[in-house]
Amino acid sequence: MNGPLIIIGGHEDKEGERRILRAIAEAVGGGKLVIATVASHEPEGYFETYKEAFAPLGLTDLVELYVADRVESFSEETLAPLADACGIFFTGGDQLRISSQIGDTPIERMVRDIHARGGVVAGTSAGAAFMSEIMLTKGASGETHRIGDLRMAPGLGLVPDAIIDQHFAERGRIGRLLGAVAQNPRVVGIGIDEDTAVVMRGDSFSVIGAGGVYVADGQNVTHSNISEAKPDRALSMHGVVLHVLSAGDTFEMSTRTPGFGGNEP
Repeated sequence: MNGPLIIIGGHEDKEGERRILRAIAEAVGGGKLVIATVASHEPEGYFETYKEAFAPLGLTDLVELYVADRVESFSEETLAPLADACGIFFTGGDQLRISSQIGDTPIERMVRDIHARGGVVAGTSAGAAFMSEIMLTKGASGETHRIGDLRMAPGLGLVPDAIIDQHFAERGRIGRLLGAVAQNPRVVGIGIDEDTAVVMRGDSFSVIGAGGVYVADGQNVTHSNISEAKPDRALSMHGVVLHVLSAGDTFEMSTRTPGFGGNEP
C-alpha cells in the first residue's frame, strides 16, 4: 500500500506545536527520514534546521540528500541512504532544480519505491510543487493573471491530475493557479497557505495546520480566453469552482468533493 503524502505550503512551524512536522514524524514511526535539500542552490543550514526541529518529536535518524550536479543522482553513495529509508522530505528552494537534477534517475525511482512500500513522501514550498503531475515553475504573484505569464513543467506525479502551488495567500497566487487550471481544465488546482499541509492517503486528502487550502476545479468551465494570442491580456474564465478548506476538512480527488471535518483548532 502506498504511504502518505504530506504536502506543505512552506514556512511550517519549527518551534511551537509543530503539527505538520509531528505528522511527518508519526508517519516515519521511528525509522530513517531522508532530508532532500536538492531544491536549493545553497543548501547549507537546511539540514541542521530540520534536525533541530525534529529532535523534540523523537525523530533523530535523519540523513541529508543533496545533488550538486545531475551525475550524482546515479552514484551508489548518493543512493545508499534511500535504500532503507522510511520517508523522504523535500525542502524548499527551486522546484525546477529538483526535477532537472533527479527526474528520471535512480533517485526518482527510489522515491517512488519508498512511497510504494508505505513510506511517507513530504515536501515543503518547492518540494510541495514538485509532488504534482504538472508543476508550476514561473508565474507572477499578487496581481491580475496575464495569460502569457506562466511556465509549467512535469513534476514527480505522485499526485496525478493536479497542480500544486504554495505560499498561496501570503504571496497572492490565486491568479496564477487559476491560469494554470485554465490551461489544464482536467486537473485540480491546489493552493496551500504557509504552515498548512494536505495529508494525502489514496484518493483523498485532509488539511492540517494554521492556514487554508484552496481547490480550483475547472471541469465545468464554460469559457476561458487562455488560448488567445495576446500574452498581456487579463485572464477571463467562467464556471470555475473554488473550494476553501481549513484544518480537518477533506477532499476526494476522484469525485472532486469537499468534506467538513469539524472545527479543529
